[in-house]
Amino acid sequence: MTNKLQNDLLIRAAFSQQTERPPVWMMRQAGRFMKEYWEIKNKYSFLEMCKTPEIAADVTMLPVDLLGVDAAILFSDILVTPEAMGGILSFEDGVGPRFANPVRDRAGAEALQTEVLPKLQYVADAIKVIQQRLQGRIPLIGFAGAPFTVLSYLVEGGSSKDFKRTKLLLNNEPELAHLLLQKITDVTVAYLNMQIAAGVNAVQLFDSWAMALSWDDYRHFAHRYNTEIIAKIDRKDIPVISFCKGSSVFAPLMAEANPDVVSVDWNADLRQLKDRLPKSVAVQGNLDPFVLYADKRVIKTKITELFERMRGQPGFIFNLGHGIMPDIPFDHVKYAVEVVREFRY
Repeated sequence: MTNKLQNDLLIRAAFSQQTERPPVWMMRQAGRFMKEYWEIKNKYSFLEMCKTPEIAADVTMLPVDLLGVDAAILFSDILVTPEAMGGILSFEDGVGPRFANPVRDRAGAEALQTEVLPKLQYVADAIKVIQQRLQGRIPLIGFAGAPFTVLSYLVEGGSSKDFKRTKLLLNNEPELAHLLLQKITDVTVAYLNMQIAAGVNAVQLFDSWAMALSWDDYRHFAHRYNTEIIAKIDRKDIPVISFCKGSSVFAPLMAEANPDVVSVDWNADLRQLKDRLPKSVAVQGNLDPFVLYADKRVIKTKITELFERMRGQPGFIFNLGHGIMPDIPFDHVKYAVEVVREFRY
């Protein structure tokens, strides 16, 4: 796959090969901090944007054309899989995602479908449109939500501050939790393989809410299923990136799941953490996204300090510890990308 790419920095770094500089992309790089995003968003609902291949491609290409990043990431959402399984999903301004039919009992879990790829065909269609537009310039990253994170949305009925219902399920009804997690896992494997078949060059597994879990609960209810997914996807020449908030704690377990890359939040010393991981596992991260609110001289200093810390380390992809916030100034994000692109080891 890499020999077809004009810029394969991300692929080489993900496979722990030496690169002349760190590749750069950012989580939520196509999003609400861009006025061009709002010009599209004001015409369509969020789900319309995800489900219309041409529009999803338009949004995916914004940071490619406006920021000059080293990888595009498919414009979609981690909740398209539980919606396809039977969740009644909506996105409310100022509230976020909502499931009108949260899963609260065995009947709800058993009602969820697993043969859902036809309902997700719009994602494969979007990937094909995006690759036609990219013309091999840079890699395209596909993604899916990890089972625990998807389960939390289904059980809570949306976002949560304390994950009370989710944790009650894990503690009081672990068998039901495992039933749900296995169903989500089966769908996620099929979904990621569909994306790979459609033409993505890398995939990322987002376990956005893993930091809510204790070490043992992460092992039983997250790590086990992430490991199964990574083992079952068609990953020849396709690097697999594993991300969770909480990776500064869970990274050793995440590495045991055998991803190519562990994406690290901003709570860890990235060099120390990389030194504790197998040599074959690259790292991605880990700038605090709030740095991008700061003055440009601060942005440059913080990125340079991170790069000096990682000097001489193969297998390093620059990213944020989490996604870009909607009110970060666009020109600060663009400047951060320029700082990375100008850096040389």
